[in-house]
Amino acid sequence: MRPSKEQLAAAQDRTIGDVIAPGLRVLFCGINPGLWSGATGHHFARPGNRFWPALHRSGFTDRQFRPHEQAQLLPLGLGITNVVARTTARADELTPQEYADGGRALVARVERYRPRMLAVLGIGAYRSAFGRRQAQVGSQPERIGATQVWLLPNPSGLNAHYSLDALAAEFARLRAALTTGQQQRADQAE
Repeated sequence: MRPSKEQLAAAQDRTIGDVIAPGLRVLFCGINPGLWSGATGHHFARPGNRFWPALHRSGFTDRQFRPHEQAQLLPLGLGITNVVARTTARADELTPQEYADGGRALVARVERYRPRMLAVLGIGAYRSAFGRRQAQVGSQPERIGATQVWLLPNPSGLNAHYSLDALAAEFARLRAALTTGQQQRADQAE
């Protein structure tokens, strides 16, 4: 579905539901939903967003899912949420207070659902929400309870710093870390 200009305008300040369940392998966390996502009710819905291709190219999914298939991630142990729930045209419309409040709400969500890994998609959003000004892409030293935190680049098509191949490679690093972590836990259990 391609939203009309009127539908996009009406999507401002909406929220869309999380794709979440207890015990996920990875909870992917976007910055906030864009207008296209607000209009369709699906995460990473704007054409040109590279979340779905990167997820597939990195091996998390056996095919490229479309935004309306987001619920099919749950059986794979994958979910989606956002730092800030409010839909905007651009992330720069969010206030520092929204990031801080969103960070606290995200911590509560992670403590409730206990995913193995929280993957935040956006360096600036992570830095703003958690006050970690020097954070870089990759594994973070902080945990939320038993949940490891991993930082990924923003998959928006506007993020010119990362090509789709480079973005998929970062997703693949996360996937490899999950696999390594599973093996380490199995070895410790023996």
